Amino acid sequence: MKTEQFDASKQSLVKAAQLLNNQEVVAFPTETVYGLGADATSEVAVSKIFKAKGRPADNPLIVHVHHPSQIKHYVTEISTMAQTLIDHFMPGPFTIILKSNGTVADTVTAGLDTVAIRVPDHKIGRALIQEANLPLAAPSANLSGKPSPTTAEHVYQDLNGRIAGIIDGGATGVGLESTVVDATGDIPVILRPGGVTKQEIEDVAGTVELTGSLKEKQPKSPGMKYNHYEPDAPLVLIDGDQIFFQKHINSYQQEGKKVGVIASKPLVNLLQADISYSCGNRDDLSEVATNLYYALRYFNDTNVDIILAETYPQVGIGDAIMNRLTKAATHHHIQNRNI
Repeated sequence: MKTEQFDASKQSLVKAAQLLNNQEVVAFPTETVYGLGADATSEVAVSKIFKAKGRPADNPLIVHVHHPSQIKHYVTEISTMAQTLIDHFMPGPFTIILKSNGTVADTVTAGLDTVAIRVPDHKIGRALIQEANLPLAAPSANLSGKPSPTTAEHVYQDLNGRIAGIIDGGATGVGLESTVVDATGDIPVILRPGGVTKQEIEDVAGTVELTGSLKEKQPKSPGMKYNHYEPDAPLVLIDGDQIFFQKHINSYQQEGKKVGVIASKPLVNLLQADISYSCGNRDDLSEVATNLYYALRYFNDTNVDIILAETYPQVGIGDAIMNRLTKAATHHHIQNRNI
């Protein structure tokens, strides 16, 4: 399959929308990461997402619509609590799970009676959805298990020849996927932390629960069951000060390994590794979040044997950062118990 590359012009969006209406798959930018879109009501179209990504069939997809008013077309009801969340956080990096009315394809919901829906806050992404006049099932536009794409080039590296088209809308903003909240009960439950923080949700809805496990047999949300975000080289999280971090760099180098480091400023400049990449300032976790996936992919173009990554406080968007790093590291986590 030839993958057509589009710019963000009106003419390109019309062509891309035609592909979507022909049951093809098109990658497009959102404010979080690039999404891999297909008609959410078509089993044929959605099956192409799973094939392109190599995604497990029991991992549900998020439905993207261009306006919050469209959510009612795909769910049985919207509670007062759910409507409050919608009003406050949509459009934006926020996904809500509600009871499905069966309109979307069964493969989108992985056979569950719930559906995850969001309204992206990105001019190009929303324009495409509106032009296609379709709800778009859209997971991140990468090979399953790999770091999510924050540029069109990342999408091309993973999926060239596997999908019909890619719309280049520049680098994304938030850099991490949306927060997913289950609003089917009386209390909202965060299944995946993301661009909207737990504190922000609590300020609106009161009590909020935080959950999510790789052991879930039937996950309601993407990111709950399978390992994700893994770079090509093994990733190890280092929870400690500069001396502790450098000790482990030295240890791996003494084993003859080429060591890469992902850390914030100024720590990255103080460490002596073979290759280093800074995610930004530690006192600005939103900057770290924006650059995290780019950093993980950066090392795929090097020949490092192992990557050591700094850990971050689980405050605000730090919850989402550590959620992604922990899964990328497949739980290899070294802590300094003496600090």
